[in-house]
Amino acid sequence: MPTIEANPYPWPYNGDLKPDNTVLIIIDMQTDFCGKGGYVDSMGYDLSLTRAPIEPIKALLAAARAKGYHVIHTREGHRPDLSDLPDNKRWRSRRMGAGIGDPGPCGKILVRGEPGWDIIEELAPLPSEAIIDKPGKGSFCATDLELILRTRGITNLMLTGITTDVCVHTTMREANDRGFECLIVSDACGATDPGNHTAALKMVTMQGGVFGAVASSADVLAVMP
Repeated sequence: MPTIEANPYPWPYNGDLKPDNTVLIIIDMQTDFCGKGGYVDSMGYDLSLTRAPIEPIKALLAAARAKGYHVIHTREGHRPDLSDLPDNKRWRSRRMGAGIGDPGPCGKILVRGEPGWDIIEELAPLPSEAIIDKPGKGSFCATDLELILRTRGITNLMLTGITTDVCVHTTMREANDRGFECLIVSDACGATDPGNHTAALKMVTMQGGVFGAVASSADVLAVMP
């Protein structure tokens, strides 16, 4: 079986890399995080940093679709009545000038059904691809992601999206604790701060791969069977 050249070990650890047991997870590639007038833009961050993963993800997505890999997308957002929005999360966002649930250029910020909440056109899901709507950072919290993975017999997770240090990393940690074998694709994720992106990748490689492994999209594409 092929393995992907990754840091700190060839991935997956057991060499069992197949389309039927491996999923490409694309995390939160929404207008609110990487589009003009969205949440991240309203906070004043450099959108080029969160848009940088788009092309690498497009390449991975095309390969995954062509080769029959599972594909799952996620969206962070809250119910329109904000009943699942913790007070402290909203308070912190308002301190940054982009209150979750408040009106913005792309509709109510991070609210399900609003224009800013949806996935960008470049990475639009196919009807056959699952979308996980999550109220928090991690993709397992208050969602049916684990049920979907177990039902489909998926053991290997290739993680992409934004942001590296928050939603991607939280999802990787959650998955690792549940026994899934995780790979974070270094150039197919991004953060609002380059230092945070680099540090988040380094954390994965410590202790022999404490959360899994790290590889570039080129290394993944070179091996995907």
